[in-house]
Amino acid sequence: MRVAVPGSKSITNRALLMAALASGESVLRGCMASEDARVFLEALKSLGFDIKEEPAADAGLVKNIDVRIKGCDGVLPKKEASVYVGSAGTAARFLLAMLAFSEGEYALDASEQMKKRPMTPLIEVLREAGAEVLCTEKEGHFPLRVRGCGGMLPDSLTVDISQSSQFLSALLIAAATLSRPLTLKATGDHGLAYVEMSAKMLAAFGVHVKREGLSFIFDGKERLTGCDYEVEPDASAAAYFYALGALLGREACVPGMKKEMLQGDTAFLGILERMGCRLKDEQGELILIGPAEGKLSGGFEADMSACSDQALTLAAIAPFADGAVTIRGIAHIRLQECDRIDAMVRNLTALGIKCGELEDGIRILPGRPHPAELESFGDHRVAMSFALTKVLVPGIEIKDKECCKKTFAEYFEVLEKALAY
Repeated sequence: MRVAVPGSKSITNRALLMAALASGESVLRGCMASEDARVFLEALKSLGFDIKEEPAADAGLVKNIDVRIKGCDGVLPKKEASVYVGSAGTAARFLLAMLAFSEGEYALDASEQMKKRPMTPLIEVLREAGAEVLCTEKEGHFPLRVRGCGGMLPDSLTVDISQSSQFLSALLIAAATLSRPLTLKATGDHGLAYVEMSAKMLAAFGVHVKREGLSFIFDGKERLTGCDYEVEPDASAAAYFYALGALLGREACVPGMKKEMLQGDTAFLGILERMGCRLKDEQGELILIGPAEGKLSGGFEADMSACSDQALTLAAIAPFADGAVTIRGIAHIRLQECDRIDAMVRNLTALGIKCGELEDGIRILPGRPHPAELESFGDHRVAMSFALTKVLVPGIEIKDKECCKKTFAEYFEVLEKALAY
């Protein structure tokens, strides 16, 4: 099967912000157009940015867009604005840091789901930096009012990323606008795959960050510069179709996917190899070959801290393996769109699969899932992952599938087409 997926959410939203803060014009090609990216675009427009969109090259059912942005060279067009970040974690964290480092006063609001997600570590470090951040309903959460510090920061800032590496990525991108040295330090045990993505993307826009352990150092001599940027396909979305190939014992290919990419979720392909799949590079395309008759290997433990969005994907196919599968390193996903570890336990239990909740993960025993009505908990990753279980278990129903519009509105349509190959 050959399946096109949206542009990467993580790369799209980072590129949008870097292009907005750069000098000159940028063209971002193949951007995701789903809800999270749309929220980010509208937020930038509310801040006065000149943005034009047009459909990207045809990708079948998927509707990517090309985006042209005139950058502000670090000086925001509006000094006062109201900004809505919806349920997008990247928009919430990245835009808050940008506004806190700028000059002006801003009101930020969010969806009820986003209001529950953690913000305290980022808010605390922004206050330390000199910004005024007022939580207007509940301390440590959206909605917020922000008065920026105008770039007058101390030489060093430290942020705890135990709950989310987005806190550090937000600071990295905001710091790239400064014309003075700054060192950002991280504490906590969260994986840094997405922070490394942020640093590599900053280099593409002209600002190089020196890393020493958990410290990221800016010399303040380089400026973000507009460029022509190609967005990778979304590795998180691609993972569902590679997992589908594994389940069905078939070949699966997602155009544009490579083994070496910016996105940490490519690590999930290595887990599929442990389950008996093979990967081959054929004329620049990454093809997964599922095991004969879809007989998946189990009996292993996987640290998924580098690809935690795919913990749900692995949980959805793990019951079909020939041994127990243990997932570790994902304690932080309890604080995402829902408590994702609890969501895995509850849905697997509803399917009749024995599993054990761990402090930082889950252990799943092999079994034969039976039909059940599963909760999505309003979380796109839950709905998309357990749709894979449904492929082999007719009669499973997933509530509120519409939540997939957050990152992949066409997912179930694309999945149905993939199964028809």
